[in-house]
Amino acid sequence: MSLPTFNPPVGPSPGTSHKPTVSLWEAEFGDGYSQPTPKGLNHIRKSTSLAWNVLTYEQMLEITDFFERMGGHLPFFYRPYGERFAAKWTCKDWTFATEGGIWTVKAELLQSVSNAV
Repeated sequence: MSLPTFNPPVGPSPGTSHKPTVSLWEAEFGDGYSQPTPKGLNHIRKSTSLAWNVLTYEQMLEITDFFERMGGHLPFFYRPYGERFAAKWTCKDWTFATEGGIWTVKAELLQSVSNAV
């Protein structure tokens, strides 16, 4: 079974942000020194904040339905703007709201290192 690809109906609004998440073991010593060690081979994961600020109801449903189908734990392919290649991501945090019939969706994607398919 191949991984699904996230293809939103419209691109995200300007303001996409990327942030690396670094996972380290750190031994603290009494003299003020510490010794950091990476937690595994993939200890740096990217997180990406996306927002769609002007959506129709149908576009909002297409985006949020995709995230619901993935259930927060199933990985999917996506290539954020500015990245050269698609990567595997998960999304367990998204919100949607409306004001005057215009919908917005915000989502936090975390790079997946899972081998799940």
